[in-house]
Amino acid sequence: MKKKQFKAESKKLLDLMINSIYTNKDIFLRELISNASDAIDKIAFRSLTDKKIKVKKDKLAINLSLDKEKRTITISDNGCGMTKEELDNNLGTIAESGSNLFKSENKDKDLNIIGQFGVGFYSVFMVANKVEVHSKTYDNDTSYVWTSTGEDGYTIEEDTKKTNGTDIVITLKEDNDDFEYSKYLEQDKIQELIKKYSNYIKYPIKMEMTHKHLKDKEKNEYEEHKEIETLITDAPIKVQKRDKKEVKEEEYNNFYSSTYYDYSQPLEVIRYKAEGTTNFTSLLFIPSHAPFDLYSKEYKRGLELYSNGVLIMDKCEDLLPEYFGFVKGLVDSEDLSLNISREILQQDKQLKTIAKSIEKKIAKDLSEMLKNDREKYEKFFKEFGVNIKMGIYNTFGMAKDELQDLLLFYSSKEKHLVTFKEYIKNLKDKQDVIYYAVGESTDKIDLMPQVEEVKEKGYEILYLTDYADEFVVQVLQNYDNKKFVNVASSEVNLENEEEKKEVEKLNTESKDLLDKMKDVLKDKVTSVKFTNSLKKHPVCLTSEGAISTGMEKVLNSMPTNEKVKASTVLSINASHPITKKIKELYKTNPEEIEKYTKILYAQAKLIEGLTLDNPSEISDLICEALSK
Repeated sequence: MKKKQFKAESKKLLDLMINSIYTNKDIFLRELISNASDAIDKIAFRSLTDKKIKVKKDKLAINLSLDKEKRTITISDNGCGMTKEELDNNLGTIAESGSNLFKSENKDKDLNIIGQFGVGFYSVFMVANKVEVHSKTYDNDTSYVWTSTGEDGYTIEEDTKKTNGTDIVITLKEDNDDFEYSKYLEQDKIQELIKKYSNYIKYPIKMEMTHKHLKDKEKNEYEEHKEIETLITDAPIKVQKRDKKEVKEEEYNNFYSSTYYDYSQPLEVIRYKAEGTTNFTSLLFIPSHAPFDLYSKEYKRGLELYSNGVLIMDKCEDLLPEYFGFVKGLVDSEDLSLNISREILQQDKQLKTIAKSIEKKIAKDLSEMLKNDREKYEKFFKEFGVNIKMGIYNTFGMAKDELQDLLLFYSSKEKHLVTFKEYIKNLKDKQDVIYYAVGESTDKIDLMPQVEEVKEKGYEILYLTDYADEFVVQVLQNYDNKKFVNVASSEVNLENEEEKKEVEKLNTESKDLLDKMKDVLKDKVTSVKFTNSLKKHPVCLTSEGAISTGMEKVLNSMPTNEKVKASTVLSINASHPITKKIKELYKTNPEEIEKYTKILYAQAKLIEGLTLDNPSEISDLICEALSK
């Protein structure tokens, strides 16, 4: 039979599609299965209005078979099939979409047809030397076969197929140095591709599977047998699309563990369906524990993005903000504007709409968890609280409205985790600030000299123990118009007027002594002063400016060449015996002041958890002081 040439400059277009439009050879199977699904959808739809069409819904399926000897893959469906004219129009004219035409003819109907451009079929020539399409419609006694080897054209002949539907027989290319086409003849590889790209096709996908069984144990002989197995059923799509009241918790857990290879039950399941300018359904999971690589560069966040049940993107990062990167799940939308290869999005307007909607849904669900199941939320926060904190910091506070009420910090008064709202409820009369303290642990913060006076005055203190905590409150600056104040800051001033006058007088009288101590420490501190804020401890460091000693410690631990330094004040307890001691020494033996100054500064640094520049020197100075 004389070959027909492809229409519409098809040789150039076909070459373009094979070599440029599609970047991943694996997707040929996705495209053919999607076409098969569309064909079944069409006959199912037509059967609703045409009594001549008898369709048994439980028999609708897509079947695959492999033949290693012939190097063929066969994909079969029992859908609508194609006439000779349709084979010529749909396959002979590239970019002529039968599915798109069908949707146009039934635009007022509720259809889930996948095809749009009429080019997906031709992705098969990335892997095929030859393609045969055997097809028969339900209302035609004659079947036809469309055959092509690619750019040189195609033939259409009568065929012997007796049942309606389409069988596509692919003869694979020979392996070469660049690509191993034989891998597509391995049933494990086909299973992998179906699970990855077509897991949510709503019709069962079956394949003829070959299994080996031990025939003779003594001779170690095996025999092969073949049987049809269902690889994908409609169960996954049911989990996503069914009314959530109908889905059991066990189904969600099974779906989660099998899909994301996490055998711990998810902490939370979020079902969300949006209808409006952009329609989509989503099934999201919050894991019960953080992945070991969550905070590494290798971790890839993102949700699986589907269009009508066909995988478009395995990890769509744009669907999740970084601070919700721990969330797993999928999104399926009919409204995505895809490019011709369905590998990337044509535009991102719909994607941004979906992403914003999902972000709000996750934040709302977490807020409800915090309100209704505190124990569960605290478990979540233990695993992913850092993500929430960094979300505020990394967005420079842009996300604070969504995230700040999700934060938890240990309370000095309540002895458990509290929110900012809960802290505000406990404010003392006329209190206009939120006090916090920074340290490695709550126990160590309790021992800090700077918390003594604040706690003694009856004020609640939030304990910040994560490296990110202080950076977060610095970005927030305030909550409910209450400024965040570090108890180790010079801003803390809880002394009464009498105490203030008393210490001011002492600092004035001791100006020469304090200047001398400042000279000893040089640029290590901005000043040395006596204070009434300390009760038991002899000395401490207080910060001036935006960078505290805690922030200095964190920033300088980072792998950068630039080092920062907090502006600190060496504060000495005015009522402590050490004050009397150094005042006397300054009068009687002023050269000893250098020794005591260095010891006091070293003590203050150690209390703050800072390292000493010269521990040996300080050790010698202490021993010298003790020996006198």
